[in-house]
Amino acid sequence: MAETNEKQAAHPEFRMQKMYTKDLSFESPSAPAVFLDGGSEPKVELNLQLNNKKVDDDHWEVSLEINAKVTADDGAKTLFILELEHAAIFWVRNIPEEHLAMVLAVDCPTLLFPFTRQIASQVSVDGGFAPFLMEPVNFMALFQGAKKQEQEQTAN
Repeated sequence: MAETNEKQAAHPEFRMQKMYTKDLSFESPSAPAVFLDGGSEPKVELNLQLNNKKVDDDHWEVSLEINAKVTADDGAKTLFILELEHAAIFWVRNIPEEHLAMVLAVDCPTLLFPFTRQIASQVSVDGGFAPFLMEPVNFMALFQGAKKQEQEQTAN
């Protein structure tokens, strides 16, 4: 029976414990004129950054930073600038060291991203614009690409 409890105790597990907004900024520098112009398809510059930080032995903070600049299609007017850092505390226990990077870079942001996306969308609506809808992100593909690039740099 003690052996069963030890196996259960060593079972890898993680879960999101808390989500929060660390930083949020929305600017519409061309308002109100931007609302009076006939709108065309806007141009979007988007940067997404993933960060993680160990909080203690069992907890990690994983955050997604979004920086978006939306301009008129000719680039002459900035419609809005959105900066958002959305984070979560994840309880991580008994994850083998060789798998921890993948959990933090793939599993955690995959859970967090839909909520981050919703905040960005709602803020743009509250700012008077159409919902800012970001495409889903394949964090596994990003992780694998970063690993491949790291291996190529190590080989050179």
